Amino acid sequence: MSNKQEKIFKVKGMHCASCSYIVEKNLKKIDGVNLAEASYTTEKVKVSFDSNKTNQELLSKKLEPLGYSLLLEDENEERDDSIIKEKEEKIREIKKMARKLYIAIPISIFSVLVMSWEIFAKLEMTPMMPDLIKTIISYVLPILALYILISIGRPYLLGFYRFVRYGKANMDTLIGIGTSVAFLYSLIITIFSSQLAQFIDVNHSYFDVTIIVITFITLGKYLEAKAKIKTGDAIEKLLNLQVKTAIVLRDGVEKEISINEVKHGDHVVVKPGGKIPVDGIILEGYSFIDESMVTGEPMPVEKKEGQLVVAGTINTTGSFIFGATKVGKETLLSQIIKMVEEAQGSRAPIQALADKISSVFVPVVLVISFVSLFSWIFFGTNSLGFSDALSFGLVSFVSILVIACPCALGLATPTAVIVGIGKGAREGILIKDAATLQKLYQVNTVVVDKTGTITKGRPELTDIKNLSNFSDDEIISILATLENKSEHPIAHSVLDYAKLKEIKISNLKKFEIIKGKGVRGNIDGVDYFAGNLKLVKDLDLVFDKKDILNETTKGKTPIILATKEKILSVVMIADSIKPESKKAVSDLHKLGIKTVMLTGDDFNTAKFIADQVGIDDVVAEVLPEDKLNKIKELQKNGEVVAMTGDGINDAPALAQADVGIAMGNGTDVAIETAGITLLYGDISKLVKAIRLSKITMTGIKQNLFWAFIYNIIGIPLAAGAFYPVFGWLLNPIFAGFAMAFSSVSVVGNSLRLKIKKI
Repeated sequence: MSNKQEKIFKVKGMHCASCSYIVEKNLKKIDGVNLAEASYTTEKVKVSFDSNKTNQELLSKKLEPLGYSLLLEDENEERDDSIIKEKEEKIREIKKMARKLYIAIPISIFSVLVMSWEIFAKLEMTPMMPDLIKTIISYVLPILALYILISIGRPYLLGFYRFVRYGKANMDTLIGIGTSVAFLYSLIITIFSSQLAQFIDVNHSYFDVTIIVITFITLGKYLEAKAKIKTGDAIEKLLNLQVKTAIVLRDGVEKEISINEVKHGDHVVVKPGGKIPVDGIILEGYSFIDESMVTGEPMPVEKKEGQLVVAGTINTTGSFIFGATKVGKETLLSQIIKMVEEAQGSRAPIQALADKISSVFVPVVLVISFVSLFSWIFFGTNSLGFSDALSFGLVSFVSILVIACPCALGLATPTAVIVGIGKGAREGILIKDAATLQKLYQVNTVVVDKTGTITKGRPELTDIKNLSNFSDDEIISILATLENKSEHPIAHSVLDYAKLKEIKISNLKKFEIIKGKGVRGNIDGVDYFAGNLKLVKDLDLVFDKKDILNETTKGKTPIILATKEKILSVVMIADSIKPESKKAVSDLHKLGIKTVMLTGDDFNTAKFIADQVGIDDVVAEVLPEDKLNKIKELQKNGEVVAMTGDGINDAPALAQADVGIAMGNGTDVAIETAGITLLYGDISKLVKAIRLSKITMTGIKQNLFWAFIYNIIGIPLAAGAFYPVFGWLLNPIFAGFAMAFSSVSVVGNSLRLKIKKI
C-alpha cells in the first residue's frame, strides 16, 4: 500500500540553474519518487515520494556522488527554528566567502597591475618591465594562481571532476574547465618554455585569467548570496512576529510559559504593548490591536469580548484575557508562514522556458567552446600562424565557458517571484504559488460575490423613520428591549446599534414570539409589537406601504414598531456596502478589467448594490452550480476570470475560475480553496494583488531579457565571431566580470520590486 509523502528539503551544494536540473533529474530516477521540483534560488527541493519504497536518507545518498546532499529535517523541530537555522547557515557561508575574498581580491589587484603594466608597455605608454621584476613575477604568479585555483576555486575543480566521473555538467563545470585549462596551459609553457618556443608564443601566459576570473565569479556569488537573503526576508519578518513565551492563568495565577506549551482553551493574559502569542477569542477586557503586519492595514482595530485575536499582532493600550483556540502550527500566522515559504519555492509557467534552456545550456556551451578552440587552430593557423591561432583559440575557449554560465537565466524568474510573494504577504495578500501570480497578470474579468465581498456580510441598522413623539433613542430603546429576547439574526442588528449608541435596555414583561411575523412585549405597562408587514396587517393598522416596498427593492429589510393603536417607527436593516468597495471597482476599471457580480440574492437587491459601486454586470438568484456554469460561460467567451468568494459556499466556482480568490475574515482563511487569500475580506487588496502580479511579471520579463542578452551577445563575442571584421575578442577576465554582473543585475532588478507601490 502506497504511503505518499510530500516534503521540502534544503539542498546543500545547489548553486545554479543546471544544478537544480541535475538534482531534479536524478531524484526522479529513484524508485518511489513521484515528483521533484528544485529551486536553486531558495536552494530547496520539493519531493513527493512513497515512504514504503524510499526515504530521506536514500534520497540524499543518491545525490552525494554528484556533490549535493539533502539536509534532513528534524521532525521535532519547529518551522521557525528550522528557517532561522537555514538563514544562520547562509550567513556563515557568506562570511566564509568574504574571508576568501579578503585574500583573493588583493591577489587579483596585483594580477591586474601586472597585466596592465605589460599592456601599457606594449603600447609604449609606460617603460618596459625590468627583467628582475619580470623573473620574480614569473615565479610568483603561478604560485598565486595555484593557490586561488585550489582554495577558492575548489568548487569549480570538483565540478570539472564530476563532469569527467559522472558526465554531469553544471555552472561549476564550465568555470572549472575554463580556469583549469588556462592554468595548465600557462604552467606547461612556463616549465617547458625553451622546448616549446619554436612552436608557440611562450611569452604570453594566462595565470592572471585563472586568478581574476575565479575572484570575479566568487565576488559575484558573494553579492548574489547577500542579495538572495534580502529577497526572502518576508518569512523572517513574519517569524519575528512570533513571541517565544505567553502569560497564562493556571489555578488563578499568572504564569509565563513557552509558546509551545500553550494548549487549547488556556486563558492567555495580554498586557499593554504585548504581542499576542496564539489565536483566540477575547473572554474579558477591551483594547485596540495593531494588525498591520498581518493585514497591511495601519490603523489599530477595536477588539472586545467575543472577538478574534491573531498571533503576532500587537496590543496597544488596553489589557485583556482570551481563550486559546489555535496553537502552534494551527495559528493564522503559522499558516501564512507555511504558505509564503511554499509559494516562494514554486514555479511560474514562464520559468519553464528558462529551465528548459538552462538544462541543455551547459552541454551546448561545452560543444561551442571546443568547436571555437579547434576552429581558431584549424582556420586561423594559415593567416595568424599556429602560435597566435592557439593563443586566440584558448582565449575564446575560456571566455565562452566563463561568460555562458546560465546563472542570470536561472535567477530571472524565482528572484522576482520570491520578492513579489513576500511583498504580497506583508500587504495581507497570500498567494499560493507562482503560477497563480502569473495567471492573475492575465486576468481581464473579475467576478465578485455580493455578501461579504462587496458588502460587509452582516446586517446593520441603516435608517430610522420616526412617526411618533418619541425621540430616536427612545424608539431604539423600545426596539432593543423587545429584540433582546429574540433569536432572529436581524435582532442582533438592533442590539448592536443600541450598544454602539449606548442606549439602555428596559425591563420587559409578557414577551412572545409571533412566528414568521415578529415579537411582542410589555414595557412600562404598554404592549409593543415589532415585526414585518404581516404583523402590521394582523393588527389592522392603516399605513402607506409604498415607501417600505420601495426600500425593500434596495435590499433593505423593514422592522416596524407599533402599539395596538398606531405605528411608531420603521427602521431599515441592510447589509451595508464596504467603504472600500466603490474605489476598488473603480481601480479595477482603470486596470482595464471588467467586473461581474454573481450572487444568490434577489435581482433588485443585487442590481442596487452593483449600481452603487459601479459593477458592470449582475447575475443574481443563482445556486452554486449556476455560479460554476457562469464562470465556464465567461471562459468560453475568451475571458480570463478571477473569482472572489468566501472559499466555502463558492467552492465550485472558485475551483473553475482561472484564479480563485478567497475573502478571508481571519477566523477561517480559505487557504486550501483558492489560489489567493485576501486577509480580513478587504476587496481593495484584490486591486493590489493584480497590480502586484503586473509589476512582478514585468520584472520577470526584464530579468529574462537581460539574461538572454548577456548570453546572446556574449557567446559570439567570446567565440571571436566579430574578430575578422572588427578585431573584437573578449578577454576571459571581462567575460568573468560580465557573468558576475549579469547575475547581480538580475537580483538587483528583482529587489527593486520591493520599493514599487501597489
